[in-house]
Amino acid sequence: MELAQPQIQVAALRAVSNGRATAVILAASAAIFAFLIWLLYWKQPIGGRSAIIQALPAVDAALNGLSTVLLSAGLVAVLRRRYAVHMRFMFAAAVSSALFLACYLTYHTAHGSTPYQNHGAIIRPVYFAVLSSHIVLSGVALPLILASFFLSLSGRYALHRRVSRFTFPIWLYVSVTGVAVFAFLKFSNHP
Repeated sequence: MELAQPQIQVAALRAVSNGRATAVILAASAAIFAFLIWLLYWKQPIGGRSAIIQALPAVDAALNGLSTVLLSAGLVAVLRRRYAVHMRFMFAAAVSSALFLACYLTYHTAHGSTPYQNHGAIIRPVYFAVLSSHIVLSGVALPLILASFFLSLSGRYALHRRVSRFTFPIWLYVSVTGVAVFAFLKFSNHP
């Protein structure tokens, strides 16, 4: 049974100060989030109706679901002090989330946004509450995820644990609500 801290560190990251890393992470996260807002609300779609483009929302939901499972498995591993297993699950969750982002960008570049069609007095406000919290927390999750990975890979485990206590529930919530948003749109727009 593995109980020692993992020793996978990137030497170049050890030399980077927390302040410098924070500045780079916040700048990159802000640029990515601003790009997503522009893509969703201002850019005109290029018009993609292929079967692959139409399948991407379901692929995105599956990737979000996979991220949820991987994050949960990573939590179980770290609680059992199986740090190497935890790292594998967290890297896999990051890859799943990155693939989600690539598919999401592709879909919205080609197709644009999908309007919510349900006009129910109860379900519509619930959908927009879930969607709003999902959007806001996805903007919070990105810098936290990047910071958690930086701190781990630079060997700053105590700080990694403190930051990850916030990162984990937010990342998990964003993954779960990503699936929920897909389900809301799928079942409201296709009776």
